[in-house]
Amino acid sequence: MNRIGKIRKKITRNRKIISTAKRRLVIWLVAIITFYIFSYLIDPFDPAWMDYLNGPWQLMVEDLLWVFLFSVLLSEVSIFIDRTLNKLLPWSNRTVKRLLIQCVIQIVGSVLIIIIVNFIIESTTENLTKLDYRKEFTLLGQWVATNIMISLIISAFNTVDYLLENWKKTAEEAAQHKLRASKHKQAAMAAELQALKLQIDPHFIFNNLSVLSELILEDQQLGYEYSEKFARVYRYLLVNSGKDVIAVEEELKFLESYIFLIEKRIGDGVIFKIDVREEHRKMHTVPLSLQLLVENAIKHNQTSKTNPLEIEVYTLPTGELVVANTFLPLINKPDSSGVGLRNIKARYEILGYGKPEIEKTENKFIVKLPLI
Repeated sequence: MNRIGKIRKKITRNRKIISTAKRRLVIWLVAIITFYIFSYLIDPFDPAWMDYLNGPWQLMVEDLLWVFLFSVLLSEVSIFIDRTLNKLLPWSNRTVKRLLIQCVIQIVGSVLIIIIVNFIIESTTENLTKLDYRKEFTLLGQWVATNIMISLIISAFNTVDYLLENWKKTAEEAAQHKLRASKHKQAAMAAELQALKLQIDPHFIFNNLSVLSELILEDQQLGYEYSEKFARVYRYLLVNSGKDVIAVEEELKFLESYIFLIEKRIGDGVIFKIDVREEHRKMHTVPLSLQLLVENAIKHNQTSKTNPLEIEVYTLPTGELVVANTFLPLINKPDSSGVGLRNIKARYEILGYGKPEIEKTENKFIVKLPLI
C-alpha cells in the first residue's frame, strides 16, 4: 500500500510539473507574439520592417533568439512578482491596493530589465550603428512601451490564472463542505429515525403488559391465550420495527393480531371496520403506524357497549391510508405525551415522504397516511 501511495504521489507530482511547464511555454509564446505585434503597431510604416524582412535569414534568427531570451526574462520576472505579491498581499485582502502596487512594480521591473539588457548589448556588441538622438529616444520609448505592455499582459494572464485556481479550489472546498454537511445531516437523521423506532418498544410493552396482568387475575386461561397472541405480536414488532417502510398487507396482518388483543381486553366496546383496496395492499407505509393510531384512538376515547368506539381503516383513490375513529372523548382525559402521532409524522418527514394529514370534526378524528 505504501508503494502504491508513493507511485500515486510521484504521478501527481509529475503531472504538476508537466502542467507548470506547459503554462510556462504558453506565457513565453504570448510574450513573444505580443512583442512583435505591439512593436509593429507602434510604427507599422517604419522602413526598418522591410529591411528586416528582406534581410538575411541569419539576422532574423539572431533577432528571434534575442526576442526569445528577452521575453523569457520578462516573463519570469513577472511571474516572480505575481507569486511574491500573492504571498505578501493576496487579492482577497485589498484588491485595489494590490492592483496599483502590482502595476507599479511591473512597470518598474520592465524599465530595469530594459536598462540591464541595453547595458549588456552595448557592452558586448561592437560597431553599433550611431543613430540620431531623436531616433534613439523614439526607439527607446517604443521599446519601453512594448515591454511594459508585455509585462502587464503577462501579469494579467497570471492574475486570471491565479483567480481561476482559487475559485476552483473554493468551489471544491464548498462542494466538499456541502457533502460533509449532507453526510452529517443523513447521519443525524438516521440516528433520529432509530430513536423514533425505539420509542415503539416501551410504548407497546407497557400498555399490553398492564392488560395482561389484569387478565391473569380475572381468567388464567384467557391470560395465557392473551400472552401467546402478545408474544406473536411482539415478535412481529421486533422483526419489523427496525425497517423504514413495510407493505400495507403485512401491516394489516399485524393489525388483525393486535385487534384480537383489544377485543379480549375491551370486548364489545370497540368496533373495527377494515376496507383496504387490493391495489393499495402492495404499497407501503411506516411500520406499526396502524397499531399506534388504533392505540391512540382507544386511549383517548370512551369504549362502552351502549356506545361503542368505531375505528375504520380504509384507503382513498388518491393513495392515502386512513384511520378514522368516532370522537367520544373521555370525561377525565389521561395525560398524553403525544408520542404516537408525533412519532409517525417525524418518521414520514425524516424519510422524505408526504406529511400525514390530521382532521378533527365534531364526530370524528381522522388521520391520513400517504402510501409509499
